[in-house]
Amino acid sequence: MNQMKSHPFVTTTDAQNVRTLHLGAAPAHPLSAPMIHAIGDALDAAANDVTINVVILYGAGKIFCAGHDLKEIAHNRTNPDHGEAFLTDLFDACADMMQKLAAFPKPTIAMVDGIATAAGLQMMASCDLAFVSDKAGFCLPGVNNGGFCTTPAVGVSRTVGRKHLMELLLSGETQDSDWAMNAGLVNRIIPSDVLEQETMNFATTLASRNAGPISAGKTAVLSQLDMPLHQAYAHVTPVMVGHFMDASRLAAEAKSKFKG
Repeated sequence: MNQMKSHPFVTTTDAQNVRTLHLGAAPAHPLSAPMIHAIGDALDAAANDVTINVVILYGAGKIFCAGHDLKEIAHNRTNPDHGEAFLTDLFDACADMMQKLAAFPKPTIAMVDGIATAAGLQMMASCDLAFVSDKAGFCLPGVNNGGFCTTPAVGVSRTVGRKHLMELLLSGETQDSDWAMNAGLVNRIIPSDVLEQETMNFATTLASRNAGPISAGKTAVLSQLDMPLHQAYAHVTPVMVGHFMDASRLAAEAKSKFKG
C-alpha cells in the first residue's frame, strides 16, 4: 500500500488500483468548509488518475462523519448577518461536493464503522455502495436541535423510500445497521474486525475489471433514471454497443480465441 499526499482533512492511500480517502479532523470528521473542499479536491484527483479504478471513503473510529461543523457555524454567528452568507457558501459548496460524489465516474464505496449523521449520512448515501459494520449507526437529527436535515435528505432520498426517509427526518433517532439494511440504505453488514479487509477485497476485485465500460456504464445508468422508458433505452443502447467495441475487450476476446 502506498501512502499518498497527506492533508489535514483528507489523507489518501493507494493499493491495487483502489484509492482510500481517509477523512481527517478526528474523532468526528466534521464537514467543515475546508473538509468539504478537501474532499472535492481528492475526488477530482482520483477521477483524473488513470491508475485508480475504485474509491473508498472512510472515517475511522466511532464516528464516520458527524455532519457539518457546528463549532465553525457558531463562530460565524458573530458576523453582522448572523452567519447567513457563510452558511449559504457552506451549503452551496457541500451541494457541489455531494453532486460530484454522486456522479463520480468511478465506483465509490463508503466504509462505515461508526455513526453517520446528518451531512455525514448524506455523504454515505451519495456513494454507490455502503459497506458498514455491526457497530454503525445512521441518523438525520436536525429535529433534535431546533432544525431539520433538509439538505442531507436530498442525498438520502435518492437511496431509501419515502417512509424510511421520513422516519429518519421526523424521529431524529439513530438507527442501527439492520434497520439501514432493511431500508436499502446499505449494501452489506460486516463484522467490525474484518470490515476493512472485506471492503478492500471487494474493491480490489472490482478494480481489476475493465474500467472503461464500468465508468461509461455507470454514467449512462445513472443519467437514464429520470428518463421515459423509450428515451432511456435510446440513451443506453449506444453505450452498450461501446462496451462490446471496447479495445481491451476486443483484445481479450482475440487472445482467448487464439488460445482456443
